[in-house]
Amino acid sequence: MSPRPRLASDAEIIQAATRVIARLGPTGFTLAEVGREAGIAAATLVQRFGSKRDLMLAVAGRGVAAPESCFAAARRETSSPLEALTRGLEDLASMAPTPEELSNHLAFLQIDLTDPDFHELALANALTNRKGIVELLDEAMAAGELRECDTDRLSVAVDAIAGGALINWAIYREGTAREAIRDALETLLRPYRAGWE
Repeated sequence: MSPRPRLASDAEIIQAATRVIARLGPTGFTLAEVGREAGIAAATLVQRFGSKRDLMLAVAGRGVAAPESCFAAARRETSSPLEALTRGLEDLASMAPTPEELSNHLAFLQIDLTDPDFHELALANALTNRKGIVELLDEAMAAGELRECDTDRLSVAVDAIAGGALINWAIYREGTAREAIRDALETLLRPYRAGWE
């Protein structure tokens, strides 16, 4: 008697659902499509998550920790807080490597902005991202990379310019998304760098 095939874990299903959203957007997101991606029956997804909406909420919930993971990985790669900040924001952008995938994530953002349950998770993600930015700006100031400044206010501009650069890249399609974010951050932060005249 052959062993029963291993069912995908919840984490693997959420990863599969994330890939479906990136590829098809929320309108093309179906339990059948996620089941095909994960290699399990749609009925199993209903048993595990309850509904399409509940699975989408699980995907959104998983995203809350993404900024912290990106910044932590960047800190391990470099001793420069400013470089870690740039790399962390570049890594967040790599979750939408093509303009089409970015469009699908932006379509998901429409749900985040109109559904209270999704908005709660989107806000938690944004606050985690902002917290990581402030921490790295504070570290950069302590390390002498930045001159004295209001890092809370500067974090708002960093956050906005990183997101704006990603959208501009998708429109203009010049270079890579990572380059667009790096260039925009360099322009914004240059006057705040220690020793800049």
